[in-house]
Amino acid sequence: MLWPATLLGAVAGLAVASIPGALLGGLLGQVLDRRWRLHSWAVLRERLGGAPAADDEALLFILLGRLAKCEGRVSQAHIQQARAEMQRLGLHEQAQRRAIEAFARGKTGRDSLRAPLRRQRQRSEALLRACWRMAWVDGRVSQAERELILLWGTWLGVSAAAQELLSSAYAPKQGPLASAGGNYQEALRLLGVAANSEPAQIKRAYRRLVSRHHPDKLLGSGAGPERVRDATEKTRELHQAYALIRQRHGFR
Repeated sequence: MLWPATLLGAVAGLAVASIPGALLGGLLGQVLDRRWRLHSWAVLRERLGGAPAADDEALLFILLGRLAKCEGRVSQAHIQQARAEMQRLGLHEQAQRRAIEAFARGKTGRDSLRAPLRRQRQRSEALLRACWRMAWVDGRVSQAERELILLWGTWLGVSAAAQELLSSAYAPKQGPLASAGGNYQEALRLLGVAANSEPAQIKRAYRRLVSRHHPDKLLGSGAGPERVRDATEKTRELHQAYALIRQRHGFR
């Protein structure tokens, strides 16, 4: 454990009064560390008015918020996935509020994540699995998303090969909509809309179907892994279909 005030006091004392000053400065710093519970530089920054240090529960949702925002726009699919993670963890109402705050905080990109992640190596797989689920939620992983997760994996002590295995567990199965160019008519069929449907109608159909088929509907219901996988795949197909139709029609 690092005691920042002790270190700063010792260095300052050494500069002013050599070894006796270092001893006195270190002793005074230790008193401050213990009184204010300054067990890391992040906590010291928080005490001095900086961003609060991320606790274990908040860290995951800071990561997810950073991923969701890394391409500039947080989609509805990203928000739903964050909610699914809250349900997967069984968070109560107050914990959900903290998770939402952490997700919003992650979108700002202001937190330094290297030190917090290095302290989380014992739960590295759980953190990275959640990150890959978020990255794949819209059926594709961008270069920015991949680079972020690989960097975080490095700080967590996870190899690139192990990361690829984790990623592949959440990659969508290859099908008509995952092939090059996609299939516009199949996308229309999946959403139950026509080529001349208004954007508002397409959006309503997409949101209704995602709400109906999202795997978080099965959490706590006793559904087996196969049903959860099928629901996850169906949701990804809907995300891909909507993205294809939106691109063809030119609306956001």
